[in-house]
Amino acid sequence: MVSSEYERRIAGRFATFDQDGNGYIDRADFSVAAKALLAEFGTAARSDKGQALYVGAEAFWQGMAGIADRDGDQRITREEFINGAVKRLRDNPDRFAEIARPFLHAALAVADPDGDGAATVEDTARVLRILGVAQEIADTAATALDTDGDGRIGEEEVVSAFARYFTVPE
Repeated sequence: MVSSEYERRIAGRFATFDQDGNGYIDRADFSVAAKALLAEFGTAARSDKGQALYVGAEAFWQGMAGIADRDGDQRITREEFINGAVKRLRDNPDRFAEIARPFLHAALAVADPDGDGAATVEDTARVLRILGVAQEIADTAATALDTDGDGRIGEEEVVSAFARYFTVPE
């Protein structure tokens, strides 16, 4: 049985994706997020990292729409998002991680100036803030992702945390 608390929490995540605040998630929200990340880190849209981020955003949108856009109108309403997350992802968080992975991989690369495959805690917090997470929550979350305390956060840490954030009820 899906708890109403879980549904409430998932509904709160909707705003993270609804970048323009128009009440639904669509392809433009993913493009806005990619553009904002590129601007924050001074990365050109036409660079390899920029192109990878836009490709990842499109893949994420396509995966999300496939899971949640029940009426096929290329927009995900709050209700569709809640139902998609609750009914289709709760029992399979790995599915959500895999549709998000190309975008998260590319976002991490944008935030990783030395190209070693990991971003600093501070840069990870910047990514979260750009994606709509409140500063204090972004800072706390980024610090928590650094499980080994080395000040660096890699792709697997980000992808698994992202999946848990959107799909695990507790």
